[in-house]
Order: sequence, then C-alpha cells, then structure tokens
Amino acid sequence: MSPLLLFSFVVAYFVLLLVVAYRTSRGSNNESFFIGNRNSNWMLVAFGMIGTSLSGVTFVSVPGAVARDSFSYFQITLGYFLGYILIAYVLLPLYYRLHLTSIYNYLNERLGMSSYKTGAAFFILSRVLGATARLYLVVNILQDAILSGFHVPFWLTTLIILLMILLYTYEGGVKTIVWTDTLQTTCMLGGMLICVIYILHHLNLNLSGAFQALQVKGYSKIFFTDPDSKMFFLKQIVAGIFITVTMTGMDQEMMQKSISVKTLRDSQKNMVVLGFIMLLVIFLFLFLGGLLHLFGAAENIPVTGDHLFPELALHHMPHIVSVIFIIALISALFPSSDGAITALTASFCIDILGINRNEQLDEARRKKIRQRVHLVFIFVFLIFVLIYKWISSDSMIGIILKVATYTYGPLLGLFSFSILTRRSLINKWVPLVCVLSPICCYFLDKYQEYIFGNFHIGLELLLINGILTFIGLFLISKPKPI
Repeated sequence: MSPLLLFSFVVAYFVLLLVVAYRTSRGSNNESFFIGNRNSNWMLVAFGMIGTSLSGVTFVSVPGAVARDSFSYFQITLGYFLGYILIAYVLLPLYYRLHLTSIYNYLNERLGMSSYKTGAAFFILSRVLGATARLYLVVNILQDAILSGFHVPFWLTTLIILLMILLYTYEGGVKTIVWTDTLQTTCMLGGMLICVIYILHHLNLNLSGAFQALQVKGYSKIFFTDPDSKMFFLKQIVAGIFITVTMTGMDQEMMQKSISVKTLRDSQKNMVVLGFIMLLVIFLFLFLGGLLHLFGAAENIPVTGDHLFPELALHHMPHIVSVIFIIALISALFPSSDGAITALTASFCIDILGINRNEQLDEARRKKIRQRVHLVFIFVFLIFVLIYKWISSDSMIGIILKVATYTYGPLLGLFSFSILTRRSLINKWVPLVCVLSPICCYFLDKYQEYIFGNFHIGLELLLINGILTFIGLFLISKPKPI
C-alpha cells in the first residue's frame, strides 16, 4: 500500500484526537491536568485503561511470541486479575482516605519525606524506561511502513509523534486522556477483532477448527508444570499478581486515572471490571497470535517475533486490513505514551519539585512550571527511544517486564513496609536500601545457574526485589513510639 495513503489516514486520525482534546480541555486548570477534577466516569476510565495497560507492545509482541511461548502469557494474566482485586480493596481505600493527587504522598504521610521522594524517583525511572520501550516499538513499525518511504529519518519520526502527543495533552492532561484513551482503546480492540475475522475467513476456519489447528501446532498450551522452568504456572501467576500491584497499583500513571473517579466505590468497580476485561482481551491477543502464525505458515512467510504481525498486515493482507492495522497500532501507541508523559509531569511537579507544597506559587506560576516540565519529558522520551533503536531487540515485551522487575521492586518494598508494619525509618538510609536491592537482584539473576542449578528465576525476581527492599527497610527501622 502507498505510504502516502497510509500517512493520510494517520493524519485524519490525529485530527480526530485533536478535536476530542479541544472539546474536553476547555476550562482546564492544574487540577484538571493532574487528577481530572475528581469527576471522571468510572466506566470510561475502566475501558480507557485497557489501552494504557496493553500498549503497542501487547498488540505486536504478545501475538509474535506465541510460536515460542504458546499461550503461557495467559498464566501471567490470571495473576493480573488477582492483582487488580488487591489494588481495589487494599490500595485504593488508602489513596481515597488521604485524598491524594500523587499516590506517593502516602509514603510521605506514613514513612517521611525521604521515602516519599525515593518512591517517586523510582516511579519516574520505571515509567521513562518502560514507556519509551513501548513507544520505540510502534515508532519503528511506523517508520518502516510509512515514513521511510518519504526518506524521513527515525529521530524525526519519533519527534513528530511526540509533538503530536504534546499537542493534545498540553492543556487537558488527565481530563482529556480519559476521553482520548476511550476512543483509542475502541480503535485498537476493533482492529484486533477485524484482523481475527479476516484470518479465519482467509484460512476457511471457524472457531473450533482454529483451536484444533492451534492445538496440533502446540500453540494453545496455557499451563506449564515444570517447577524448574521460568514458565512454571505458579511462578507466572505470582509474578502477574505483583506486576499488576506494582505497575498499576503503585504507579502514578495508572492510579491518577482511578483516583480521578468521584467515589471509592466507583473506582473499585473500575478496577474489578478492568481485571475481567483484561482476561478476555489478552486471550484474544493470544488467539490472534496463533492465527497469525498459521497464516504465515500457509503463505510460507518465515517471520516471527515482533515483526510477524506488521509484516503480514502490511504486506500480505488486503489494503483495508493494512489501514485498520496502522490505526489500531497508533491507537495502542498513544494511550501508553500520553498517560506516561502526563503522569511523569505530575509526579515530578508534585513529588520532586513540590509545587503544591509551595504556598508562594500562585496557580499561573504552577501552570507555567508544569508546562515546562511537560516539554522536558517530551525530549527525555526522544532520547530514550533513540537509545532503544541503538540496542534494538526482537521482543520488547521481554525487555519491559525485565526492567519492571528491577525498578518496581523498591516501590513494592516501600509500600509493603508502610502497610504491613508500624515501624519508623531512619530516613537518610532509605535511598541506599532501594538502590542496593535491584543491584543484588541483578547479580542473583546473572549467576542464578551457579546458585540454583536447574531452577530458573523468571519474573518472580520482582517479588524477590521487593522482599530484599522490605528486609533492608526493616533493618534501618525502629519501633514507632506509642
């Protein structure tokens, strides 16, 4: 398909986003940007959070990994569901009781300023690394499919997309994102379903026939029972629980949408509904991945991994499917990037700079600071996407989950310590403990075969990281005076 035609659809889609952004950002202020005036509709938030949770990585990497990992990712998804339940009934009540704008203020209330700023700093590090990895994957596909045909360099493609995100988030923030994410999630899921229907029709398969074909190929296996394997079902489910608790429940980007809902009860409904929907959506992505591999085998196309879906959709399917794929891919890109940049701006302004604590700053001055920080994060994203281009990998979802095990572990330890104990910390040692724990985990992961033999540590490294942080915090704590 002509790159010019594909580009015209991208432009039309972006214009639609700008119209939505314009209508939803009128009358916005800092509270609108940070927390949506605490007036978001819980159903819109739940639906839009699907797009934020999945991103372009899920759209491309999860289907691409089916040949290697079968449906094992669904084991992690079962853990996700249990994690959403924990968030709804353990963390959300804490956040609502304290009327938080930044969830890391809870650490300040419970443990002190050092823990508060350390938690916010690890969130910023985690989100920058994770969100830019997701952004890189989609930008790279758009570069190959569209912009390279115009001889536009990769760095300029990335900058253009980041400026597009800037345009519709600059004023409205969360207030706008709740609506744009809903639109984008609709387009992403619609695109996925259309691709599934097309492949079933092309291969002359119904649903039962498709599952039989996947079973013959060994693609549909969900549960793995070898305890030594990284894909052992208990390891994956436990990892999924703590990935969700940390990457959603202890993540400002995800929680700023949930706590923008008016009441705790509605926010809890949002979280539980999100958990149920994610089970269905991830299973559909895995099913799509199996169908893509069947399609590729039928057409003798030797492509796997992250390149499979783009290659088939753009070069071996009808033009209309190519257009739908590009729109769905962009729809998967924007929710994971716009929300991340907005949340990073909010956390840096509130947690690190403390603009809400500084009573000398009026609303206009705070807005100016917030806008400057927003621009800075646009350029930070540009730099990190270029770094990922330099170290490119065949499966970005593996990189993202590995990064999460190191960077979210200290957040898990901090929140767990604050909730499960009543001890006070020697605050000056908190940053050291939170840095040493991931370093210990790195060496544990690197030399695990010498330590554990045939037993392999996978994503449960996140839990180990959190436990090490908890132990370290306990060692630098003392009983709280009665």
